Amino acid sequence: MFPNQLNDTQAFDIARAMRDGFDRHYRLFRQTSHEAKRRFEAADWLGQQRAQAQRIEFYDKRVEESVERLQREFAAGEVSMEVWQQVKLHYIGLLTDHRQPELAETFFNSVTTKILHRSYFHNDFIFVRPAVSTEYIENDDPGALPTFRAYYPTPESLPQIWREVVRDFHLERPFEDLERDVHAVLQAVQQRLGDVRWRANFQIQVLSSLFFRNKGAYLVGKVINGFTELPFVLPVLHGRAGGLVIDAALFGEDDLLMVFSFARAYFMVEMEVPSATVQFLRSMMPRKPRAELYNALGLQKHGKTLFYRDFLAHLRHSTDRFRIAPGIKGMVMLVFDLPSFPYVFKLIKDHYPPQKDTTREQIKGKYLLVKQHDRVGRMADTLEYSNVAFPRARFDDELIAEIQKFAPSLLEISDRDGDGQVEVILKHVYIERRMIPLNIYLQEATPEQMQHAVVEYGNAIKDLVRANIFPGDMLWKNFGVTRHGKVVFYDYDEIEYLTDCQFRAVPPARNEEEEMSGEVWWSVGPKDVFPETFGPFLLGNPQVRGIFLQHHADLLEPAFWQGHKERIQAGHVHDVFPYDPQRRFVARRAGAAGAPAAAHDATAID
Repeated sequence: MFPNQLNDTQAFDIARAMRDGFDRHYRLFRQTSHEAKRRFEAADWLGQQRAQAQRIEFYDKRVEESVERLQREFAAGEVSMEVWQQVKLHYIGLLTDHRQPELAETFFNSVTTKILHRSYFHNDFIFVRPAVSTEYIENDDPGALPTFRAYYPTPESLPQIWREVVRDFHLERPFEDLERDVHAVLQAVQQRLGDVRWRANFQIQVLSSLFFRNKGAYLVGKVINGFTELPFVLPVLHGRAGGLVIDAALFGEDDLLMVFSFARAYFMVEMEVPSATVQFLRSMMPRKPRAELYNALGLQKHGKTLFYRDFLAHLRHSTDRFRIAPGIKGMVMLVFDLPSFPYVFKLIKDHYPPQKDTTREQIKGKYLLVKQHDRVGRMADTLEYSNVAFPRARFDDELIAEIQKFAPSLLEISDRDGDGQVEVILKHVYIERRMIPLNIYLQEATPEQMQHAVVEYGNAIKDLVRANIFPGDMLWKNFGVTRHGKVVFYDYDEIEYLTDCQFRAVPPARNEEEEMSGEVWWSVGPKDVFPETFGPFLLGNPQVRGIFLQHHADLLEPAFWQGHKERIQAGHVHDVFPYDPQRRFVARRAGAAGAPAAAHDATAID
């Protein structure tokens, strides 16, 4: 029950201290996102990567600072529950005119759950549901950027309007040939829309901030013609001559879903009102969960909050049971799912077979590495939770027995609220988007699907290599196929930085006995990798082997890996495009001139 009156002055001081802690966090978050524009203009790619990794750590640091302050100044852990109820109500009042209230509520939850015992984690003490609406929030400060800009072209002014759209971002580095690029955009729009009749409401709406990631800046908006809306993204890159170029024109929800994929690093975006940006993006990608949009904007902690709310709602409106996930069981991770829910849940086992020389902390470190790294569309994002409660009645007994056998340290079964509702409490769990395991996909694939999947598998490995990642265990079962047919890696316990590995050729046998023994006759260091040995483990299927060798035989050669390692060590940062390289304007111009179009690993823009 909430108190009848707010009569404790300490409660207000605690609430204000928490709000101040959040404001400091978001100020620093916005600062590093704002500086992404400068880093992009300066082609400071390594600086962009560092800032990306560091920004992910900001939230936990600010939470720890706030916890320390509340304990030091208010002995918050000893404050009565009645006072904590008042703290929450005061906090709601402080968010009345706030521009990031939903993020501030998540921050409150993070701080509070580090101070209070988990038995108090219910509506009276944290924001299980949002208390402050995010509808129609806008930055009304004089001179402040609106969430989006609207342009109203006529057929005659359309080229000039597209030039204005680009110039309004005030990029200091000049374009190599903006007229050429605008002409290419106009042609692409014409191709997509065809000869349409212009309606009274013809406009172009563009988000006021660029989206920065890797080596690209992305201009995001939509063309509105009457009741028709066409979402678009224009990627802006550095060209060969040093100036900027519009690299492609991407249209429609499917293209945008690839750009905003859960398998890519978070964007850096300057936002005063993130909920307004999310609302604009959802109008273009209605199938994209709000949780994943907040994640894509670098606000992954609030993404976790929204995901959990969606998950609880799904549990209330479903009746199926959690089960051991189909597929080959892993040696390190125990995986289970709920058939009606498009995610899998992963637990780190307590013990591993001898060939897995690792620890729980090392495995958690690998997952953190992936979180902080550019995932280049080939590594699934992972949500990490602690002390998650599930209804025991929704668990198969076989699954409970599996957890008790392989991860008993992570399992607690209890009636913690004393209400007769038995819960399964998991002390640490990772959650990922569910995909079809590649080994299962290949067993059921048509010849055309097999061709595509094997080529995609090799492309996935090569994209990881370009991002300085050696996946370690490259077995088919460790990759999944998304609904768009993209192959994504999701088993992280053996990944390493490419630059930490030694890629070696298999030395020749010294005698016939060694050659015929089938045993390794050469010395192997802890980070040694022998690409020539991949074949027997990966290419047992003759059909798969033929496709793989046709497109990716270089993956079996040490020179491929050594060459990429040397380039990365020299400071080179590869381009990895979140769209088909054939969509690039440079590829189209090359094709029109009779030259070969850009291949998957095109690096025409470096």
